[in-house]
Amino acid sequence: MSVERYLTIGDVSRRSGVATSGLRYYESLGLIEATRSAGNQRRYERTVLRRVAFIRTASRLGVSLDEIGAALATLPDGRTPTAVDWGRISRSWRGLLDERIARLEDLRDHLDSCIGCGCLSLDRCVLQNPGDRAATLGPGARYLEGNTPSDVVASG
Repeated sequence: MSVERYLTIGDVSRRSGVATSGLRYYESLGLIEATRSAGNQRRYERTVLRRVAFIRTASRLGVSLDEIGAALATLPDGRTPTAVDWGRISRSWRGLLDERIARLEDLRDHLDSCIGCGCLSLDRCVLQNPGDRAATLGPGARYLEGNTPSDVVASG
């Protein structure tokens, strides 16, 4: 029995657990690559399965697709990550993950006083708005995930 070198998008979707729309999105971001058949259908090399597994694992760790793309770009000739590559890349993400863990622990420890978003101008929000400093910026939500109110804290 011969093993086909190329897989269809449906094959990759079934084997990886990623919807075909997700695979097309990964491709549009340059995270994976497909060739085209004579009928202009996507064909993926079998090695794409390991690359997709790498992307899914990193995503589950909270690493953004931009960060994953930057890591994959360090691999020569767009090759599939090896165990050594994963070790090197995961070590480089350690600080990033530690920072996210610290934010989650802070949220957990103050969740009983949080209404869920942490971005409203409330005088009691110790996570994003200590002392209601955001009130000086006007009404409504002021902070988005990833943005800190340091400008308000510094001027308050």
